[in-house]
Amino acid sequence: MTLDKAKEAVDGAFTAVDRRGLAYENAFGGATSFLRRMYTKDLTGFDLAVTGVPFDQAVTHRPGTRFGPRAIREASSLQPYDPPYGWDGFDPLSEFAIADYGDMAFDYANVAGVPDLVEAHTAGILGQGCGAVTLGGDHFITLPILRAYAAKYGPMSVVQFDAHSDLWPDDDMARIDHGTMMYKAVKLGLVDVTRSIQIGIRTECADYLGMPYIAARRCHEKGSGWVAEQIKARVGDHPTYVSFDIDALDPAFAPGTGTPVWGGLASWQAAAILRDIAGIDMVGGDVVEVSPPYDTTGATAIAGAHIAMELCCLSLWNKRKK
Repeated sequence: MTLDKAKEAVDGAFTAVDRRGLAYENAFGGATSFLRRMYTKDLTGFDLAVTGVPFDQAVTHRPGTRFGPRAIREASSLQPYDPPYGWDGFDPLSEFAIADYGDMAFDYANVAGVPDLVEAHTAGILGQGCGAVTLGGDHFITLPILRAYAAKYGPMSVVQFDAHSDLWPDDDMARIDHGTMMYKAVKLGLVDVTRSIQIGIRTECADYLGMPYIAARRCHEKGSGWVAEQIKARVGDHPTYVSFDIDALDPAFAPGTGTPVWGGLASWQAAAILRDIAGIDMVGGDVVEVSPPYDTTGATAIAGAHIAMELCCLSLWNKRKK
């Protein structure tokens, strides 16, 4: 970190000239884009777009994830001074152009119209040649995002970090429910279950529809390295979407979420797994269910910001200079 640069750096989200590079603004000031990246809708020359979908009207319990993207952006202001720790010197902020694409606009009173908007919003990013890392929002948003990805890549490999399988049976495709999104994604052929896996599960599910999973207890017993090996073996070199529900973490590490479940992953376990799956063909991902009103410490948003950074690293790892 170059401390003297903080004396003059401010509002780089709007004023930055260089699309690449670390950022040295005071963490407590300035415009809070994700990792102080430039805000833009024109992705020409960019390698990756980070965007927010502040939608939380599909929850079964506590709302509040509409505030997730804003909180994650603010928490990310602690990170862009240095390359991310644990990535063997890889510096995605300096080597690649990452844009903050801003949030998706929608009419909060027209809930039925949201899925098509999310799909079109994501397709707009993919159509400009970028992958997307999306900040939620509740986990329902992953379904229309997967529609956009499957339209480009075909049925996706999905790595889902979650306390819940989100496989509740629901054949009414018009219903908007974060607990049924993976059921619908599988039934609609958006997900290839033979190349997908769920991590951190610790709630009951009557029918996994062929989706393999590693329960949280098994993650604890077998270790992060073993979990990462299972993920890599499962997805192979297939285009992969990584969806991280923050409730995959134990409430001790991420209390700010709508449906917390004890016995989850520790933050260090999640970090190790994400870093150890580097090399998969990750073409997109999200971090969802961060609900700031239930965590006055900000720890959950900090975890979400770190996860989003890890997803950026995974997205760009195979394109780095070797």
